[in-house]
Amino acid sequence: MFNSVKDFFTHSDKKLRDNRWIFTSMLIGSLLSLLASFVLSIEAIELAKNPNAALSCNVNVVLNCATVNNHPTGTLLGFPNSFIGMMAEPIVITVAIAGLAGVAFPRKFMFAAQIGYSLGFMFALFLFYVSFFIIQALCPWCLLVTLTTILVWFAITRYNIRENNLFLPKSVQNKLHSWTEKDYDKLAMFSLIAVLVAAILLKYGSGIFA
Repeated sequence: MFNSVKDFFTHSDKKLRDNRWIFTSMLIGSLLSLLASFVLSIEAIELAKNPNAALSCNVNVVLNCATVNNHPTGTLLGFPNSFIGMMAEPIVITVAIAGLAGVAFPRKFMFAAQIGYSLGFMFALFLFYVSFFIIQALCPWCLLVTLTTILVWFAITRYNIRENNLFLPKSVQNKLHSWTEKDYDKLAMFSLIAVLVAAILLKYGSGIFA
């Protein structure tokens, strides 16, 4: 079993190996995001019935899902934000599974997917910003969504740059492709995650572990 998994991710074909890592990252990230969206949706319904409900992730003043979810930004489109994840993540899961099966996606489809997930990526970072600076409380499940959205966005972006799916000027495409060949995109992803984790620990570390 272990050898099969090892062979799957260490295939001699560089492009095939890269695809497997990309779509596995997308699959794991979207599954975790779907789980978080499901839990948050249940909690949103519970809070709608009882705004003072004691949720399982209400750990302390800092780690408090209810505080975050009860803020107006928790329902920016008129319904809980988590419902968006419930609708969008199954699509990403389907794409990831198809990618692992070796499906070659149409260029325009992947370009549309890039636009859609880029909007989701910006939305997740916006909600993190609001939670971090304005609400000044953190929702553990929301943090998981932020993390998984980062993972999936960088994965799909790497794939689309490599496959020239973004309709970019040739000079820009060549530069970005060179960066992905050198794994600069991975460096950017891990750097972003490290900055967010460090910011959380510096600002809320004492409150999180209180």
